[in-house]
Amino acid sequence: MDSVEALAFDVFGTVVDWRSSIASEGERLASEKGIEGMDWLAFADSWRGGYEPSMARVRRGELPWMNIDALHLMILDDLLDELGIDMLTEGEKDHLNRAWHRLAPWPDAVAGLTRLRTRFVTATLSNGNVALLTNMAKNTGLPWDCILSAELSRHYKPDPEVYSTAADLLGLPAERVMMVAAHASDLEAAQAVGMRAAYVSRPLEFGAGGQPEDVTGKPFDIFADDFVDLADKLGC
Repeated sequence: MDSVEALAFDVFGTVVDWRSSIASEGERLASEKGIEGMDWLAFADSWRGGYEPSMARVRRGELPWMNIDALHLMILDDLLDELGIDMLTEGEKDHLNRAWHRLAPWPDAVAGLTRLRTRFVTATLSNGNVALLTNMAKNTGLPWDCILSAELSRHYKPDPEVYSTAADLLGLPAERVMMVAAHASDLEAAQAVGMRAAYVSRPLEFGAGGQPEDVTGKPFDIFADDFVDLADKLGC
């Protein structure tokens, strides 16, 4: 690990608990607007479920390039129509869409990142747009050295351009950057361009009943239980 100078972090699911955070925002909205009978955890899952298909449409040229805020709003519009929720003003809908800017970090995230940045440059490397990631950090105290986003390459992970652009912007060869993620596909894509890889387990990303990803036999450099464990294993 002596050659690694920077850690690039996936954010949704790896750093922040998107599912519980979105459900909590929905519950607050329901209380304010008198919406009854909604399963807000299922709502969060459905909203997130539109994420990969919408990015795929951009890749295929069916949609023009747009950032994640715009894709999230497009998915939200369809979801609200499907659920028959039609009482929101445009301002309320925009506020709900920006719930992704206010996601809460996992309990170990701030403490672990604080330790990790004593030795490494710490940067986001998320499909989230720069404004989203910046606001999230400001709202929750995430101690990044640098905000990097797929938006800067106008590609989405796991396109190789996202990872190579991040290394270039950090002024480092890819092998001196370690991708940190709770998703094997993200790490495998990073390794394909020469980055190192650290897998951090987030078994609660999809709730207590969710199945943890099977990473048995994956050729990652480090496997960690959380960011504090990652800091221990990297000597921070």
